[in-house]
Amino acid sequence: MQFLFFLLIQTTLGRPSQTTTPTTDNGLLNLPLHTTPLTKELTPAEKIKRTFGVRPSGESGRKGIHPLIFLRNVFRSASWASRIVNVLWPVVPVAIAVNYALPSHNLLIFILSYLAMVPCANLIGFAGQELSRKFPHVMGVIIETTIVLTDWSIGWGGLVEIIMFMVLITRTNTLEINYIQVIQAAILGSVLATMLLCLGLCFIAAGFKREETHFSEAVSEVGSGLLLTAGFDLAIPTVFEHSLSGKIPPKELDDKTIDISRSTAVLLMVAYLIYMFFQARTHHGIYDAIFEADEERDADKHAERVHHRLTFTECCLALAVAIALVAIIAISLVNQIHFLVEARHVSDAFVGLILIPLVEKAAEHLTAIDEAYDNQMNFALSHVLGATLQTALFNAPLVVMVGWGLDKPMGLNFEVFDVVVLLLAIITVGNFLRDQKSNYLEGSLCVLVYIAIAVAALYYPNPHEIAAAEGGGEHH
Repeated sequence: MQFLFFLLIQTTLGRPSQTTTPTTDNGLLNLPLHTTPLTKELTPAEKIKRTFGVRPSGESGRKGIHPLIFLRNVFRSASWASRIVNVLWPVVPVAIAVNYALPSHNLLIFILSYLAMVPCANLIGFAGQELSRKFPHVMGVIIETTIVLTDWSIGWGGLVEIIMFMVLITRTNTLEINYIQVIQAAILGSVLATMLLCLGLCFIAAGFKREETHFSEAVSEVGSGLLLTAGFDLAIPTVFEHSLSGKIPPKELDDKTIDISRSTAVLLMVAYLIYMFFQARTHHGIYDAIFEADEERDADKHAERVHHRLTFTECCLALAVAIALVAIIAISLVNQIHFLVEARHVSDAFVGLILIPLVEKAAEHLTAIDEAYDNQMNFALSHVLGATLQTALFNAPLVVMVGWGLDKPMGLNFEVFDVVVLLLAIITVGNFLRDQKSNYLEGSLCVLVYIAIAVAALYYPNPHEIAAAEGGGEHH
């Protein structure tokens, strides 16, 4: 019977080539080498499909456009915070109508446009997030960063930020307001809002469910290192200008500062391209593993699986509509800045550092906070750092290059107050990220620092007030 049983096994599984296991002279197993590679070599077509193919998590199970399903999914959005924001959608047509019907009601137009920006930004964020799900992890994050910028920024931190900068750079300066200084303040304000306010709220949200939240060193170390480098580069034109102030003719100093700013802008864009290549090409395997592990830890994973996704066509449609609305509302919003500064005596430092970045980043912040709450801290941190880096390394240099093309003195010579606050904030956040863990205490401190900066910006005098005070001092 034992013989028959052994024969049956040999007949079923195949007779082994040797009756004993081969060994080497030192007694170690001598396993036969594979004659064929473990992984199949992909053809160029298969590589393209693997790179641009739709991931299973991005499948919607539909094709084309289904209006009712599309509207329902857009309203549901990606998180509870986004659904609350979508309640503001009726404000969008009202803001556009009031802008053309009641052009003299400046404060009303500003308030309505400010509120209308939020749901439009949220739609860009949701559509960009859905579109990014259809691509591999790292490429998806890059898409979110570029479209939604969402300065890794789920929201409209990048694309809409660029729209706002382009609208501002085309404006002509007045005696009361310098739009170039508003852009400069908005650049640093965008970095501060994401790096302090959004990151702090992420730490607080994650602290609601757990005492400490851990994140990967690969995400935090690269991001904080690049932030410090970007802050250093952004400070160079300012330090140069103030070091030589009063030592060479003002016109010569201004020209040299603008030239240095343009050179620095080119270098920053090169650094950003190297960073994107680092993530998407040479080290994408590390980030893929980190993001996949984050998806496994997602507290809302089950609910997300049953979430109805947008089709590729619906993503493109939503992005097109949202971007068009953002452009219209951005123009309306920027047109009212002069009213706030001249009639309401709001400092342009507060407008640039606080008001513009907050409305730019609102939807993106909500999504990152939701990710942190769901224990996806690597996703949240990568979106925060990615959005910050995109503003510092790409959007700011881009508006400098556009100003160069328009023959406008758009430079990176910021106010000393702004640069000092930026560098101190980068150092503070870098220290919080050093140990690869966070808690609600660190988050609260980040938010309190941001509030302190906002209070200081509110009392910061406008350039014409400083000039008048200096002129009065010289007169006496």
